[in-house]
Amino acid sequence: MKIIEKEFNVITGKETITERDETPAETQARLQHEAEIAQRQADAQAKATARQAILDRLGLTAEEAQLLLGGN
Repeated sequence: MKIIEKEFNVITGKETITERDETPAETQARLQHEAEIAQRQADAQAKATARQAILDRLGLTAEEAQLLLGGN
């Protein structure tokens, strides 16, 4: 993946833009971050599905459950 870096020197007013390949450490960090985001999304989706299954068994909507539980 290409990394674009922009540097602005306030003394000279010169802006320097460089493009480079990411380092192996940056690649590893990016991939790890993307995996963490995907895991969080999967966890949130699983939690929402479980919550909806419980509400369906009780015959409640999400809004009704919020009212009963005192949520905002």
